Parts: sequence; C-alpha cells; structure tokens
Amino acid sequence: MTTPAATLATATHPVATAVRTAARRTLPRRADYADLPRTWRADLVAGATVAVVALPLALGFGVTSGVGAAAGLVTAIVAGLVAAVFGGSNLQVSGPTGAMTVVLVPIVARYGPESVATVAVMAGGLVVVGGLLGLGRLVAYIPWPVVEGFTFGIGVTIALQQVPLALDTAKADGENAGLVALRTLALVDWSAAWRPLALVALVVVLMTMLPRWRRGIPASLVAVVVATVAAEAAHLDTTRIGTLPSTLPTPTLPLLTPEATSALVSAAVAVAALAALESLLSARVADGMADDLPRTEPNRELVGQGLANVASGLFGGIPATGAIARTAVNVRSGARTRAAAALHAVVLAVVVLAAAPLVSRIPLSALAGVLLVTAVRMVDVPTARAILRSGRSGALVLLLTFATTIVFDLVVAVELGVAAAAVLALRAMARASGLHREPIDDPELDAGTEHALLHEHIAVYRIDGALFFADVRRFLDELMQVTDVRVVVLRLSGVRVLDASGANALAQVVADLQRRGVVVLLKGLRPEHRRVVEAVGVLDALQHEKHLFDTLPDAIEHARSHVRRSVVVGG
Repeated sequence: MTTPAATLATATHPVATAVRTAARRTLPRRADYADLPRTWRADLVAGATVAVVALPLALGFGVTSGVGAAAGLVTAIVAGLVAAVFGGSNLQVSGPTGAMTVVLVPIVARYGPESVATVAVMAGGLVVVGGLLGLGRLVAYIPWPVVEGFTFGIGVTIALQQVPLALDTAKADGENAGLVALRTLALVDWSAAWRPLALVALVVVLMTMLPRWRRGIPASLVAVVVATVAAEAAHLDTTRIGTLPSTLPTPTLPLLTPEATSALVSAAVAVAALAALESLLSARVADGMADDLPRTEPNRELVGQGLANVASGLFGGIPATGAIARTAVNVRSGARTRAAAALHAVVLAVVVLAAAPLVSRIPLSALAGVLLVTAVRMVDVPTARAILRSGRSGALVLLLTFATTIVFDLVVAVELGVAAAAVLALRAMARASGLHREPIDDPELDAGTEHALLHEHIAVYRIDGALFFADVRRFLDELMQVTDVRVVVLRLSGVRVLDASGANALAQVVADLQRRGVVVLLKGLRPEHRRVVEAVGVLDALQHEKHLFDTLPDAIEHARSHVRRSVVVGG
C-alpha cells in the first residue's frame, strides 16, 4: 500500500530533479579553472591590465550616475568578483557601465541616491530568476540594427551626461540627458569654465594620441594621472572626487519595505532587463573574439549577473552589467580563464586599501574627458553606414532605436526596436509569399476532349512562403475574381510557415468558396502543419473528409469527378 508520504515524495521528485539540474548548470564548477595551471601568467597580466582600464571608468560612471565615485568603485570590485565566479563566461568583465548609468540617472533624480542599492538587489533577484527560467537564449533574437541603434544612443547619452562635469557646474534639474545638458549650459560661469575644459581637452588629446604612439599604453589611466598632476601643480580650483573609503563598506540589507519595493518595481524591471541584455551581448562579443574557448552559457551568465547585482546592492554599490569595452581589453590582453576577471576586482580592491587618498584628488572634469572619449568610441560610423545602406528596413530600425534611446530610455528603445524589426520582417516575409494559378499539365490531352473541357472548370493555386492572416485575405480577394470555376485545388506543399491566424483565415477561405458553390480540395499539407489546421477547423470546413490529398494527380482526378457530376446535375 502506498502511503501519503510516499505519494508526495513521488509527486515532488520531478520538481526536485529539475531544481538539482538547474543548480548543476548554474553553479561554479572545478572545470572553470581546469586550464589555470598553464594559463595563470596570461590571466595575471590580463587581469592587471583590465583593472588599470577599469579604475577611471568605475569612478566616472559612479559620479555620473549621481551616487558617487565610491559606489562605482565598490561595484567594480564586488560585482566584478561575483560575476567572474558565478557567471557563464570565461572572459566577461563586469562592473558599472555607461548603459546602466543612462538608466540610473532618472532613477536617482526621481527617488534619490539611497534608492539605487534597493533597485540593485531587486533587479538582481529578477535576473537570477530569468536565468533559472532559461531566458538567456532570448538575446539571440535581438536584431543587429537594434543592438547597434541602442549602442549609438547610449554613446550620445553618455556624452550629454558629461556636460555638467566637463564644465564643473551643478547639474540642472531633469531626467532626460539632452534637456539637462541644455539647461546646464544656461547656468555656466564661463569665466571659470576654462579650467575644467582645459583638463577635459588634455585628457581627450592624451587618450587619442597615446594609442597611436604605443598601443599597449593604458591611455585612460595615464591621461587621468597627467590631468590630476597638472591640476595640482597649477592649483586649479576644480571639483575633485573627494574622500573615498579606505576599506570596503560592511554589507547591509537595503530598505525592502512593501512601500519602497512597490515604488521601485518599474525601475527594478528596467534595470534587470538592461543588465541581462547588455551582459549577454557583451558575452557574445567575447565569444566572437575568442573562438577557441568554450562558449558562454547564457542562463548561467544571467544567474551570475543577478547575484553580482544583489551583492553590489548589499555593499552599497550600483547595478552592474557585463562591460563590453573592459571585456574586449581582457580578451586582447590574453585572458584564458575567468581568473583574469576575478583578479581585476582584486587589484581594484588593493587600490581602495592603498591609494584612496591619491584617487580622491582626481578632478571630476578629467573623468568627464575619459567618458567623452568612451562615448565617441561607441558610435561606430562604418557600422552605422553599413546598416543604413543595407536597406530601408534596417535603416528604419537603427534610427528608431537610436532616437528612442535618447528621447526615452534604453528598455523602451529595445522593445520598440524589436517590435519594429518584427513587423518589418513579417512584411518582408509576406511580400515573399504568393498565390500563383497553375495550368493543369497533361500533355496527352487534346483540346476539345472531355478532360480538357472539365479542366476549364478547375483552378489550381499554389501558395508559397508564409501563410499569414493578411495574405490569406489577399488570396481570397484574388480567388473571388475567378469565374466559371467549380473546383479549386489549393497546393500547400510550398507553405513554410503556418500559424494559428493563417490557419483560421484558410478555414474562412474554404468556407467562403464553398458557400459560393465552389468545392475546395487541399493538396500537400505538411505534417508539421496538420495539428494547427485541425485545431482551428480547416478540415472541418471541407465538404468531405476525403478532400485532402497527398499528390496532385489524385486531387485533379477527384476534381474532374466533381465537375462531371455538377455538369450532369446542372445540365
């Protein structure tokens, strides 16, 4: 006899198995570091190199977000380490990014800097759930023009966000980066603005020229150091980063009351969507740069990025994502395992412990110069030109996503861009589809014979491509113009895509024709389409269950019998 406990155990066994399987796929494993004994030197160099590049960016993005340089540095350390250990990519480097800054600025303006840690924890939880639900592969369905359009929009928005820092002026009120930049220009004391602008120009020149002289030089760090030394030597009165903590803050659970979470839920969803999207796109770029290494596990990557955001929020940081620029530096510097990304976080932690007083003297305008160059490099003019020349559909999606990113936000831009791309793709597919009337080939028949006369009352139509609702109505309009036809044979073997809407419309076509006294025969229905056709009632709409054929000769022979009977009855 089976006991209730045994029945419960049996019922929950599949659930427990699924949980264990998901855990095995998303948790760290020994194989992650199998190559480390022979690659540790390359990983050590790559990790140190990325840390040098990441330091000014982490500080700059922290300041630009409105939370502060310390929060950016904490995010690079904590989120960078957690994502490296738990993520699904061997090469991904995570931390604060410009794209996330674009989303955070209006959140800070609306809810205050103290809300960001709560948003990070909430968004991180959502990303973890997305990874466990297997949503990581959805990024493959985002079209190239959408990715490039929102990347270009991010670049322009980041540049606009630097206007207050570059001019050493208090930021005007508002959430939209363009409007804030315009309002800030009206507040500038131009008699004093030359000092920060001179530092910005110095950083831009150094970051532009140094790589041309020697490619391996960490141009951003050198430029910030030179600008800081120049500001100190000339005693320039410009705003500095200010005091940084000499240790990492103690982890604290942010405010998660029902009132706070309900107010921030939309912000958390937006941050989670961006964190997932940018991280997976960055990992895809890394995979393309290192074809000989294992590919990213997208669902594990989401789990790792979600945990990284939760950890960042607990330590008072800001939301993080995979960083495309730092990931690219990591790959080019020779990284082979995730130890390089983890080491980059360790090096940044050492900076916090040993060099916080020096870092605190960096002028904010110098960081603005770094981010301005970074923003300009995000706008890939040859790529934009290629998409614009590829056709009107690609150009429209690119420009729409670009404009929406600047006017609204990144999540809306991606949603609108994907929707526009989908509509245009369906439109192109519909245009590639067609309805063609075919002659009834029978070389043995002479004009005037019985079969030839019967064929005059039979119409054979071939449907090609995708069968959508709009196309079926167009086909029906064409069929309605046919006169003196008593049987229509619809050849469906050329239909590649048939959805529920198309099948439902096909049933309407059959019913409409048969109400006019036209018998409909279907030929070549694909096995994969039979289920949807049966579900929506196409076969039920036929006059007889035997009006479905596998070969055209059988269908024509059956059509002749119908015409023959109708002629006899009518005669």
